[in-house]
Amino acid sequence: MVCAGNYCPKDETVTAKPRIALIIGSTRPTRFADKPAQWMLKQAQTRQDMEVEVIDLRDHPLPFFAEVASNLRAPSKDPEAIRWQQTISRYDGFIFVVAEYNHSITAALKNALDQAYKEWNRKPFTAIGYGGVGATRAIEHLRGIGIELQMVSTRSAVHIGGSDFMAVFPLGGNKPIEDIEASLLPAATAALDDLVWWAKATMAARAATA
Repeated sequence: MVCAGNYCPKDETVTAKPRIALIIGSTRPTRFADKPAQWMLKQAQTRQDMEVEVIDLRDHPLPFFAEVASNLRAPSKDPEAIRWQQTISRYDGFIFVVAEYNHSITAALKNALDQAYKEWNRKPFTAIGYGGVGATRAIEHLRGIGIELQMVSTRSAVHIGGSDFMAVFPLGGNKPIEDIEASLLPAATAALDDLVWWAKATMAARAATA
C-alpha cells in the first residue's frame, strides 16, 4: 500500500465485512440452545454489514484443557485443540449462545474458551442467553473471561428470561421464539450494531499493527 502525504488508501482487509461466528455453547443432547441460536442467526443474516456462520461445539470434541500452557506461551499438541484454534482464527467477532448452569456458563463453553488464546485476542463478542434470569449471571462471567482473553464485550446482549423464557422453553409453553421476539429485537439490534462497530474497529487496528 502506497501513501501520499497523510493520505493512505483504505486497506481491503479493513473495508471487508466482518466474519462473525455464532458459537453454540451447550452440547447436551436435550439442549435448548438450537432455538435461540437459529433465531439469532436469522437476525444476523438479515443484515448487510456482516457474514455469519454457526459453530456448534458438538462438532468439536475437545478434551478438557491439558496442555502445558496456554497457546500464548506454547503451541498446543492435541489435534482437536489445534483444529479448534484454526477454526476460530478465521473470524473477526463472535456471538455466543449462552446457557446458565449454576450461575455461570457451561463447562463445554469454558473449556472451548480455554483451548485458545491468541485466536480470541482483540476481537469483539456479544451473546444471547437464556434461563430463568436470561443467563444474566452467566453472561457477566463470560465478559470477565473475555477480558482476560483480550476480547471486547459489547454492552448489549439478548436475554431470554422470566415469562418469555417459560413461553418458549420445551417444558413450558414450547412456543416459537417469534411469539416473544418483540421484546428481544431491540436488544438484538443494539448487540449486533455494537458487534459490527467493534469488529470493524479491531479489524482496522489489527491490520495497522500486522
